[in-house]
Amino acid sequence: QVQLVESGGGLVQAGGSLRLSCAVSGRTVSLYAMGWFRQAPGKEREFVAAISRSGGSTDYADSVKGRFTISRDNAKNTAYLQMNSLKPEDTAVYYCALRVGMNYAYWGRGTQVTVSS
Repeated sequence: QVQLVESGGGLVQAGGSLRLSCAVSGRTVSLYAMGWFRQAPGKEREFVAAISRSGGSTDYADSVKGRFTISRDNAKNTAYLQMNSLKPEDTAVYYCALRVGMNYAYWGRGTQVTVSS
């Protein structure tokens, strides 16, 4: 059974930083691309960042480019999202997901990030 568990969320002041982790079990992470998404209250879930199987290729939403960095440690079966220069509009539940083919097939339960102004 595939399980993704996010951690590292919390309350931070604007301009601060957080590092989210996504630990995966039940699958060998190195076989899959991974992504981070977020959902703010009253809004649809949106793409934040993605990383290729090897970690050599990354992609970001325009809203987080230059502030967020996605990475992975395949030996630890874990992906990360380093978030710097956080803004109140970054407040959301953050989810990690494992991509199978063209679809994100497996999802974690999310971790809350709250940025105060």
